[in-house]
Amino acid sequence: MPADANPSGDIFGGWLLAQMDLAGGNAAIRRARGRVATVALDAMVFHRPVFIGDEVSLYADVVAVGRTSIRVHVEAWRRRMSEEEMQQVTEGVFTFVAIDADRKPRPVPSGQAAAP
Repeated sequence: MPADANPSGDIFGGWLLAQMDLAGGNAAIRRARGRVATVALDAMVFHRPVFIGDEVSLYADVVAVGRTSIRVHVEAWRRRMSEEEMQQVTEGVFTFVAIDADRKPRPVPSGQAAAP
């Protein structure tokens, strides 16, 4: 939306980062089988800008699981309104910690998340 962009029509990096955090969080929640909290973002790289009107797709893959933490690689891709080609616009590695009802770290269950 226009409120998420600068006067030149470039989407703010913070907006895109928030979308990536949501996508990564969804993957981490499935793997943790419960609530998680974002604790770190490593290696964020912006390859191309995103413009008002672009279709944005996000892809998240769990890359590592620790005792209480989950690392998720997230990629964002764009498709211009008038084009078919997808272009990668950014990527980053997010670290989440599984938390309990008291917001304290808890162990990540062993094994994989259930299939959809």
